[in-house]
Amino acid sequence: MKRTRIADIFNPALIGTDVCVKGWVRTRRGNKHVQFVALNDGSTIKNIQIVFDMSAFTDEQLKPITTGASICVTGLLVESMGKGQTAEIQAKTLEIYGTADTETYPLQKKGHTLEFLREKAHLRMRTNTFGAIFRIRSILAYAIHNFFNQKGFYYLHTPLITESDCEGAGAMFQVTTLNLANLPKDENGAVDYAGDFFGKPTALTVSGQLEGELGATALGQIYTFGPTFRAENSNTPRHLAEFWMIEPEMAFYDITDNMDLAEEFIKYCIRYALDHAADDIQFLNDMYDKELINRLKAVLEQDFVRLSYTEGVDILLKSGKKFEYPVYWGADLQSEHERYLVEEHFKRPVILTDYPKEIKAFYMKQNEDGKTVRAMDVLFPQIGEIIGGSEREENYDKLLTRIQELNIPMKDMWWYLDTRRFGTVPHSGFGLGFERLILFVTGMTNIRDVIPFPRTPNNAEF
Repeated sequence: MKRTRIADIFNPALIGTDVCVKGWVRTRRGNKHVQFVALNDGSTIKNIQIVFDMSAFTDEQLKPITTGASICVTGLLVESMGKGQTAEIQAKTLEIYGTADTETYPLQKKGHTLEFLREKAHLRMRTNTFGAIFRIRSILAYAIHNFFNQKGFYYLHTPLITESDCEGAGAMFQVTTLNLANLPKDENGAVDYAGDFFGKPTALTVSGQLEGELGATALGQIYTFGPTFRAENSNTPRHLAEFWMIEPEMAFYDITDNMDLAEEFIKYCIRYALDHAADDIQFLNDMYDKELINRLKAVLEQDFVRLSYTEGVDILLKSGKKFEYPVYWGADLQSEHERYLVEEHFKRPVILTDYPKEIKAFYMKQNEDGKTVRAMDVLFPQIGEIIGGSEREENYDKLLTRIQELNIPMKDMWWYLDTRRFGTVPHSGFGLGFERLILFVTGMTNIRDVIPFPRTPNNAEF
């Protein structure tokens, strides 16, 4: 008999028919007359209850059915009188695929902490919590592709191995085929990369933006969606060494167009999650964050506030609130400042614009005041900055001057400057950290809990 996913088993049309389900045992309880097994196959937060009439089965047959075991059951799907379930299966046949020893299986008991489950990353997806999180992650990834496809964007694959440091972060993972135990040196004692695979220093990318701009100035509007890497030794609930970024770049967009797209995009993703992952979000709302659904809906119901960095700093200075990090014009705002504006002052998402050029990247378009650039950061409750972007500097001379001011090697930037030499156009873009979006949608508080295999300092085991 063909297997039916448990997500599809609750179709009323199947009541009264024989079905086949396969999955992992969540719980087993009962007595000598009847046994009840809760089965889950990962397709839904809901378990299906299997009823074993012990007049048809032996204790020996059911003995291997422990939490974590995998089984196949065929039986009659009937309406259930039990609380919280609409259907159950009256078992007719049973096949054991794999057992899970009660003494050694780490997930035998309920109530494990998220910290404990991070140590069991190879198994934690089998829990209700992480099953819900990673189904939501998958749904959001589809929503992102769907949104941009509907708006006529082209999906551009940008390189993972690069010689450019988009953000000037300086903390990149180097890629090399050189013998690290015996590095070749030149006459000055520096590493000689002539024999390396690419013949020059290369690293894992921190962003696909610069290459994305090349696509935008050819295809009009593109987006990237892929992994990015930062070698920052930041062991915090907000940092990962490997994470995913969505980076649209649009020719002929100014800063206002950019803000409009960012707001529309993030609202679309949240709405899509609420519509297509309702059961999983409800579970996380009930188990972890009672305000989760209300917070998600509030974002959809309100226009984002738009104000300048200067206005934001003024609000912070007048707030009377004591912050851990000092506030002054020119400061790079911290999460506590951003969340104050969003959660306490405006009580809605905020798009902050026109930042001082000294704290923003070289490629951002300069305003006429000579002090600020057309940057934009979208600030969210619980998260702080969730999107960062800008109108890009399309003027060749201004961009060249900025590159020289920051001592960025020209040998790395000639190709980027060519886009300003040949048919330059106004253009804009932004980046959304995928894991930060998932944090907001799931109500989780640690970024390591929204990526299947977190890469952090001293952690690359699974």
